[in-house]
Amino acid sequence: MDFLRLVETCEKVAKNTKKSKKIEILSHFLKTLEESEIPVAVLFITGSIFPEAESKSLDVGWKTIEKVGRDHQKTLLTTPLSILDIGDYFKKISSQRGEGSRKKKENLLQSLISRASPLERKYIFKSIFGEMRIGVSEGTMLEAISKASYLNLDLLRKALMFLGDLGEVARIALVEGKKGLEKINITLFIPIKPMLAEMANSLEEALQEHRKCALEFKYDGARIQIHKKGEKVVIFSRRLTNVTESLPEIVELSKSIKTKEVIAEGEIIAIDKSGRPFPFQYLMKRFKRVHDIERLKKSIPLKLYLFDILFVDGMSLVDETYEKRWKLLEEICPKDLLASRIITKDLKEARAFMGESIKSGHEGLMIKDLDSKYIPGKRGKKWLKVKTSVTLDAVIIAAEWGHGRRKEWLSNYHLAVRDEETGEFMMIGKTFKGLNDKEFQWMTQELLKLKIAESEFIITVKPKIIVEVAFSEIQRSPHYSSGFALRFARITRIREDLSIEDVDTLERVRNLYENQFKYKAKFL
Repeated sequence: MDFLRLVETCEKVAKNTKKSKKIEILSHFLKTLEESEIPVAVLFITGSIFPEAESKSLDVGWKTIEKVGRDHQKTLLTTPLSILDIGDYFKKISSQRGEGSRKKKENLLQSLISRASPLERKYIFKSIFGEMRIGVSEGTMLEAISKASYLNLDLLRKALMFLGDLGEVARIALVEGKKGLEKINITLFIPIKPMLAEMANSLEEALQEHRKCALEFKYDGARIQIHKKGEKVVIFSRRLTNVTESLPEIVELSKSIKTKEVIAEGEIIAIDKSGRPFPFQYLMKRFKRVHDIERLKKSIPLKLYLFDILFVDGMSLVDETYEKRWKLLEEICPKDLLASRIITKDLKEARAFMGESIKSGHEGLMIKDLDSKYIPGKRGKKWLKVKTSVTLDAVIIAAEWGHGRRKEWLSNYHLAVRDEETGEFMMIGKTFKGLNDKEFQWMTQELLKLKIAESEFIITVKPKIIVEVAFSEIQRSPHYSSGFALRFARITRIREDLSIEDVDTLERVRNLYENQFKYKAKFL
């Protein structure tokens, strides 16, 4: 199929504001695709180039795009671009490595653009920058696949979480049907999207949510997923990236789990000589490093806390209750590797345990329903988190050049949250507070790599860098697309461990806004 048909579908979807209409258009389009075209088209429409689990990218910057866009010449009498051509071009661009690779990438991109119509070029650039903005989130596409294949949405979600490839899940659903999807299960050394937690407004509220629950320390660290088979251990980050090389001591600790095959989840923190946790940014110095690890092991040692188990000796445990999973974890893991945990519904006891967590240098508590199954990728009330202060995980969508001492840095950041319905990022405020000079410099370098547009003072960037933001209150605001503004916003840390799906939602902002009036008057 011609690529033009795909981008015309994108245009049609973008012009319809109703989610149901978007799903109808996408469902009809999916049915017209050949089997080999399905993965490429589905990923393209959702703003991806490669499956998340592959951790690949084009590695093409703004300057290259700008140059190609400026210098391109339309090729005469060329065959139209096909959907498969786009996939092939992207693979070739991504695969270029070593000396001269930059020029090769530029030439390939120039070749692609020269064959494209204006509308096709528009969407090629939008895709490269991760800025499709047509209102098709992963969830919306899953609903379209469900409608096109007449298959249960929960079955599709489960297949996606185990496979980590939306395009391939779509292909299997549309070609192989239910039997094909049912064959997909947990596989060792293929990372699984983690189950996520919602933020509770208070400890009391969290305890009331479940009939029976466990309370765990909420560690101020990085979540990991351990895959072990015999002596082979592979560790994945929350973002499904292989971080095994950076964590040799965690690999050794994982070998003490008393089973041949296992997938376990845990949190790692950086600690000082007395065992007290270092701030989060020290941990990040270890998390992505592959050089000088032996020296860093001494200056920034790591501690592992395990809290869940998803697979053991060929058996998936995701459909077992959290209570049963924990019992299995206790049986096969050394006690000193387990998260601190109690079972209670008593508020006084819970507050005391919360105090222990804070006093130990941690963030707060996780409240988990003992009857809950493990739902990969799902954020819900089965797991709740309670912290001493309310924060939002927001993504930076633009930045302004500073003034005075900060004039060489991008230092006023435009913050956004995610609209769960459309997948779009909605601005909720600005801040220049919270970072030190070194962090301002790092942020400037990284944001410039993500630049997709520029005016005299403002640089618009691909939404990728996530920050934790503290604030005094949330206000209604007609000035921002979210309809809200954060008062006295301040960045408390850069969240390199989070992915774009972890950005807080507009729905959570609405809930936090309404919760403010529990004890305050509301002006109508």
